[in-house]
Amino acid sequence: MKFLADECCDAGLVKALRDDGHDVFFIPEEIPGATDKEILLLAVTNNRILITEDMDFGELVCRLKKPAYGIILLRIGVKERHLKWDRLKNLIARYSDRLKGNFIVVDVQKYRFRAITS
Repeated sequence: MKFLADECCDAGLVKALRDDGHDVFFIPEEIPGATDKEILLLAVTNNRILITEDMDFGELVCRLKKPAYGIILLRIGVKERHLKWDRLKNLIARYSDRLKGNFIVVDVQKYRFRAITS
């Protein structure tokens, strides 16, 4: 699966995704300092699911109706950060067919899906 990981994503999470066979474009490695709008456009243009911990993407996509291919927002606190990979891996395994076209909020207990309309 093709992902784009935002600057706020943990490098260990990116490594785990790559080790699991996923194609991950990591913003700090390629275009550090890119704006949220640039990141969103890059993800759409390249058909990549955006993985972020930045809630500003919710504003851009849900309220301002900017186009998006798919977004995964990780809302897992510092104390539970060791759960990020397990939660993301489980999401991909169970719902890979629903990643495109949805804004997905991932927390420790559940996944919330919201259709992206632009």
